[in-house]
Amino acid sequence: MDRRDFLKTVAIAGAAMTIQRSDAMEILTQATKAGGKPDLVAVMGGEPEEMFRKAIAELGGMKQFVKRGQKVVVKPNIGWDKVPELAGNTNPKLVGEIVKQCFAAGAKEVIVFDHTCDDWQKCYKNSGIEAAAKAAGAKIMPAHLESYYRPVALPSGKSLKSTKIHEAILNSDVWINVPVLKNHGGANLTISMKNHMGIVWDRGYFHQNDLQQCIADICTMEKKAVLNVVDAYRIMKTNGPRGRSESDVVLTKGLFLSPDIVAVDTAAAKFFNQVREMPLETVGHLAKGEALNIGTMNLDKLNVKRIKM
Repeated sequence: MDRRDFLKTVAIAGAAMTIQRSDAMEILTQATKAGGKPDLVAVMGGEPEEMFRKAIAELGGMKQFVKRGQKVVVKPNIGWDKVPELAGNTNPKLVGEIVKQCFAAGAKEVIVFDHTCDDWQKCYKNSGIEAAAKAAGAKIMPAHLESYYRPVALPSGKSLKSTKIHEAILNSDVWINVPVLKNHGGANLTISMKNHMGIVWDRGYFHQNDLQQCIADICTMEKKAVLNVVDAYRIMKTNGPRGRSESDVVLTKGLFLSPDIVAVDTAAAKFFNQVREMPLETVGHLAKGEALNIGTMNLDKLNVKRIKM
């Protein structure tokens, strides 16, 4: 599949716009280097669960990340009392499929949670994530009380030196980070790195003490996600992170997957630029994360696999 054909497969609906060929699309058109598993997988054109099955297979299957008998946390964005069509939260079909794959890999237990912004019970229900997670066998855990959190030191942090992290993450053997790609009024974009704000108690500190740096700092925590799965099936292009109406949403049918949190967010940010201009330098936590050695923005040195469905 050549570059021209691949670009034609990226379907944008719900807005009067087209994707233009540009340097920002290089992440989606780079060929996989000969030999070895990819560092990052980009999938376009399918349903959320189908794209994940394709992507995880390219990385050797879920057993590469989840071992038999392990306790696993799947951490989506469930921050808002919004239905899936409004793209305020991670797609429930994707969450359900990831939970299923964890159990198929031998997980003993899978927990799904988020520190929501709206009422947690309404967020869990109306996002569709609670039903999808439970149907796949996961346990739902609340995060609305400070008693769920324990102090954790962040010795490599610049602005954030310590914070309280949800016990589900601390008690897990591994966790999987599953954000939705969308606009954010404060951070400009919210993806995998910013999704960490849903595992901490005091988010107000982030907003009051250099938000972009604090987002990078929290990602230096010792227990890092073994896998980052960016839901770009629907993108909230404006008025994020809550959104106002379906006019804020574009159907893009994409998914990005990588253990490298800075790389996967860089790829997703470049993809977002095909919907709305958002220079990477304005998403400051990407470069700050690279400076803290938690990942790379240099996608040219990675082995990238693209899949058209």
